[in-house]
Amino acid sequence: MKATPLFVCFLALACVNAFAQYGGSRIPNGEPSSLNFTPDARSAALGEAGVALNADANATYWNPAKLAFAERDFGAAASYTPWLSSLVEDMWLGYASAYKKLGEKQAIGASVKYFNSKIFYATGNSKNGSDIAVSGMYSRHLGQNFSMGFTLKYISSNIGTGVINMIALKPGHAAAADLSAYYHKQVRSGDSGEDFNWSLGAILSNLGGKIDFGAGGEYFLPTTLKVGGSISYTASGKHRLNVIADLSKLTVPTPNNIQNPNLQSSWQGVLHSFSDAPGGFKEEIQEIALAMGAEYWYKDMVALRGGYYGEDKRKGDRKFVTAGAGVRILKNYTADFAYLFPVTQGSPLARTLRVSVGAYFGG
Repeated sequence: MKATPLFVCFLALACVNAFAQYGGSRIPNGEPSSLNFTPDARSAALGEAGVALNADANATYWNPAKLAFAERDFGAAASYTPWLSSLVEDMWLGYASAYKKLGEKQAIGASVKYFNSKIFYATGNSKNGSDIAVSGMYSRHLGQNFSMGFTLKYISSNIGTGVINMIALKPGHAAAADLSAYYHKQVRSGDSGEDFNWSLGAILSNLGGKIDFGAGGEYFLPTTLKVGGSISYTASGKHRLNVIADLSKLTVPTPNNIQNPNLQSSWQGVLHSFSDAPGGFKEEIQEIALAMGAEYWYKDMVALRGGYYGEDKRKGDRKFVTAGAGVRILKNYTADFAYLFPVTQGSPLARTLRVSVGAYFGG
């Protein structure tokens, strides 16, 4: 008989494992959780906020509706993150994305997200697992200041081999969609370089059926609702300040210690997720996470960033401060770096860093 997996490391962030039974924890959870890991260094340095940030190639993850507002005709980016490096080696997250404007009012994009996880067995051995999500998206202006986006994605999650209760584990596969919206308004612009604008954004991501791991059963995808806003101001064109904030909620059922939430359909799970917490409205509010940050640009060449991310202590208790920097080289190339500082000691997120590079042409 094959060894039974003791736990899967990529779920350490959520403090539960893929085979946890309903009951006990009151933390909503979807699989694979890596779908919601922040991929790029720019937003990671801004407290992991990015829904309403001005468009770049990583809008394919944060809010594809923004792509219709992109200033350059073509953009591509790649990011790398060593994951939970304070606990294990050889775990990492990679992300590659690109978009192309189709005239002034529409754009298309594509992305690949790959997560190399680590699986430990009761025998003491370990092996690599993996998650992969391949996405294609379309964005279009529906007004002078408003756009929407639609994404389709294929998801595959391999959590290793083994047998649980005489049933073999198997890789999980699923299809999902994202729906996104973006509103951008320029309030003031002058010959001196003064500029002030604000934006609002929203995305419902990973909306689809359940994913089946065989012995692990069927699990909800990590369907998530994010809404955010940003403001941007420069007085002379040399100094620009961007301030951004996001609110996010995992729209899957809250475990209630009585009924298995996985008995619901995926659509029921999303609809009930706004009113099913045993503690009522107060507990629903506790399931909303806050991400916020600020970014300073000098001559559109060098950026300094900082941010904060916080969850309620009863709903994951992830709290950390972020910092980072970015440069724009020869107007067409970008490089960004981010580092995470946990608020609590012993956090598995300690020493998390991200590196991103990008290239932009046309426009």
